[in-house]
Amino acid sequence: MQEVKKPKKPLIFYYVVAMLVLLLFNFLAMPWLAQRRIQEVDYGTFMSMTEEGNIGQVEVQEQENQILFTDKEYQHIYKTGMMPDPELTQRLYDSGASFTGEIIKQADPILSFLLSWILPIVIFILIGQYISRRLTRNAGGPNAMMFGMGKSNAKMYVKSSEGIRFSDVAGEDEAKENLSEIVDYLHNPDKYKKIGASMPKGILLVGPPGTGKTMLAKAVAGEAGVPFFSMSGSEFVEMFVGMGASKVRDLFKQAKEKAPCIVFIDEIDAIGQKRDGRAGGNDEREQTLNQLLTEMDGFEENTGVMILAATNRPESLDPALTRPGRFDRRVPVELPDLQGREAILRVHAKKVNLCDNVDFGSIARMASGASGAELANIVNEAALRAVRDNREYVTQADLEESIEVVIAGYQKKNSILTDQEKKVVAYHEIGHALVAAKQTNSAPVQKITIVPRTSGALGYTMQVDEGNHYLMSQEELENKIATLTGGRAAEELVFHSASTGASNDIEQATKLARAMITRYGMSPDFDMVALETVTNQYLGGDASLACSAQAQAEIDKQVIALVKRQHQKAGKILEENRNKLDELAEYLYQKETITGEEFMKILNQ
Repeated sequence: MQEVKKPKKPLIFYYVVAMLVLLLFNFLAMPWLAQRRIQEVDYGTFMSMTEEGNIGQVEVQEQENQILFTDKEYQHIYKTGMMPDPELTQRLYDSGASFTGEIIKQADPILSFLLSWILPIVIFILIGQYISRRLTRNAGGPNAMMFGMGKSNAKMYVKSSEGIRFSDVAGEDEAKENLSEIVDYLHNPDKYKKIGASMPKGILLVGPPGTGKTMLAKAVAGEAGVPFFSMSGSEFVEMFVGMGASKVRDLFKQAKEKAPCIVFIDEIDAIGQKRDGRAGGNDEREQTLNQLLTEMDGFEENTGVMILAATNRPESLDPALTRPGRFDRRVPVELPDLQGREAILRVHAKKVNLCDNVDFGSIARMASGASGAELANIVNEAALRAVRDNREYVTQADLEESIEVVIAGYQKKNSILTDQEKKVVAYHEIGHALVAAKQTNSAPVQKITIVPRTSGALGYTMQVDEGNHYLMSQEELENKIATLTGGRAAEELVFHSASTGASNDIEQATKLARAMITRYGMSPDFDMVALETVTNQYLGGDASLACSAQAQAEIDKQVIALVKRQHQKAGKILEENRNKLDELAEYLYQKETITGEEFMKILNQ
């Protein structure tokens, strides 16, 4: 899409204005200044200076009834009124004065032109630029209120040959299907009007960060080929009350003039939060929201204006904003599944030179839970790695390494572990992998490494699911907790002590065990009672307990008991396979990084 900028006034306009100012200056200001230089004296002074010979040039102006004259050094100009004096000419001749020419010497025409026209223009331009910069800086920038004064400053785009299309967006087939109806309606409105159907006034795109909400809006604009107004929700927020509402009015005024068109408001939760009705609330934000509600569904029809909005906090929006008639349709843009991840990788891989044997399926399985933005970053990191190695193409190894970079960070080249620390980390990671492999419902092991990473991890075990899992049973969750405790169990079995390396494992295991009891209803004592509420589900899911203090104490007991049982189970599995644990740990200690195939080959020997 190409941004449409407001047409600027032609340069000739500013030249005409400057010429008018100069004309006024030369015809009014200059004569006044020249008049100010002339000193008025009486006729007696003129006669005295003539008799003393202290006079230079004289001009007798009979029409003005005055005499202009200078002193001997030509430094001052005087004037006096004319008197009947028949001997004036003889006295002037005797004094040696010149009274035949002009009093003021005619200046050079080129110099006069430069001083009268060119120099003032240059001075005006410099002063204008200086004042503009000072005012802009003092007012907070060119988009500050005193320069915008209620203007929306929305960016308008028109159709471009290089714009984003639906073919450039992968992994969100359901969202594209919903939005393709909007495009079809803008192209063929009669087809819908014939049957009596009307399209939604507003469409709300919701989902986690990086899933492609803004890209989908750009794709709609690219497919529809109509004017596209883009603005962020934070741009409506102003310090002065009423400015945000004024920007909303100006935005919809521009949109109505360009209808049919699309208005896209990114991060709409900045102005669309629930109104709490408190006396000390944000009046500016609420007025902006009220104006938006009125513009979307008021008495005035918005014919041909389609509203698109994106947010990752839909639960915080005001109910009046999300009701039918305003945002009629909510389109979820979720994290892509296995097929979606593979399709996204293929779209982004078109921009780089790839080796022929790249398996996007395995890369997609390794990148489980990644968003579209993270997948794009993975492809870019792989391309950067190829450049660092002085290669002209991206290999499978580059993509696999880039996944590890996104997950755990870059390898720390200067971090050197002692032999004892390497042994502890090796047994820790093999403990995870061995417990996972011996449990029937665990994902297979893809890679094990003890190379320190910039994220702080001294090593990690990568497990990869074979397919999509939308439901997890109680047994699968318990096995996952056991796998998380496998590292600490291996340390206790071999070294009879514990290290700080299991801090992240402890956090994840505790979080999962608590969710099983409070949210998933997997405790016989609490049954199907919700003991925890989750907010901001698309932003990490902040959880808070909603129960009594006695219930909280009981929950803590059951969480501790659950994690302890799985810890004991992991220790038992490792004790039963102690020989394989030692063999695999020694192999990992020597190699530092082993693949899933190498791990399973040694395990099954």
